[in-house]
Amino acid sequence: QGGNNAGHTVVVDGKEYDFHLFPSGIINPKAISFIALFSHQEVCALSVITKALSLEIIDVWDLKNVFLLWSPTISISLSIAVFDFHQAVDGLQEVQRQAQEGKNIGTTKKGIGPTYSSKAARTGLRICDLLSDFDEFSSRFKNLAQQYKSMFPTLEIDIEGQLKKLKGYAEKIRPMVRDGVYFMYEALHGSPKKILVEGANAALLDIDFGTYPFVTSSNCTVGGVCTGLGVPPQHVGDVYGVVKAYTTRVGIGAFPTEQINEIGDLLQSRGHEWGVTTGRKRRCGWLDLVILKYAHMINGFTALALTKLDILDVLDEIKIGVAYKLGGKRIPYFP
Repeated sequence: QGGNNAGHTVVVDGKEYDFHLFPSGIINPKAISFIALFSHQEVCALSVITKALSLEIIDVWDLKNVFLLWSPTISISLSIAVFDFHQAVDGLQEVQRQAQEGKNIGTTKKGIGPTYSSKAARTGLRICDLLSDFDEFSSRFKNLAQQYKSMFPTLEIDIEGQLKKLKGYAEKIRPMVRDGVYFMYEALHGSPKKILVEGANAALLDIDFGTYPFVTSSNCTVGGVCTGLGVPPQHVGDVYGVVKAYTTRVGIGAFPTEQINEIGDLLQSRGHEWGVTTGRKRRCGWLDLVILKYAHMINGFTALALTKLDILDVLDEIKIGVAYKLGGKRIPYFP
């Protein structure tokens, strides 16, 4: 969910893949990869889609099994596309925050925040707009671009050039677009299938329940399954929480168990803790059970997948955060 701002490193049979857009299941030739990029929780840079359609990647994966989805129905009609100027604005906003407040959020500058702003303001453009009346789309695109230019006078947008590219993109993705709600309905009610929904980011980066404002722009907790795919809650089965044996964070924000010392350096180097999208070093510290319990309160995990235990093998002793203190009193919850 969210967009191509998050990254997943996946290793299969000794080969490493860095995913920003495709679900990890695309490596499995027997799986149908369903990318709900344009539903309530999903937005995507169209430029990334065209890269996915390049001959190089078609040689690796059979993209006939990958569906890029949109839906005109009420439940997931907030299907907004990320444009180049959204990404440019993302960078300009970070510069503004740094100048005004002395700190920024540390976004990936992929345009996700500005795109969600367009969606909330009801000026965003959906994939179905791109694939229908292109003259109408062009008019609305120009209006949106002018809005951003008025807010950011230094912003330069090649409107005609962008529209020419977008028209080409539209024809490339048209055969791959499906109605997402109906697709999922058939998957749930047709012949029995195993359905795995893969999210990104982390519970503490959720726009509503995370460490605001140092969060992403979407709901990356389990509720995103329903609002992002148009799947009714009763169809959500097992919920697996993936947690490292220590805690990491990219960018700034609260981190009570962070180790700014040789322990943090050891976790970072042994765990190869680099942001897949940004290349930034991840901040590292001891496992924080308060955060983990908080994530469980929201998501209701069926089970936990505990990863990277081996990174701690070289330590004679490890520490775990079990509670916080607020005003000198021990509290078992996330304040």
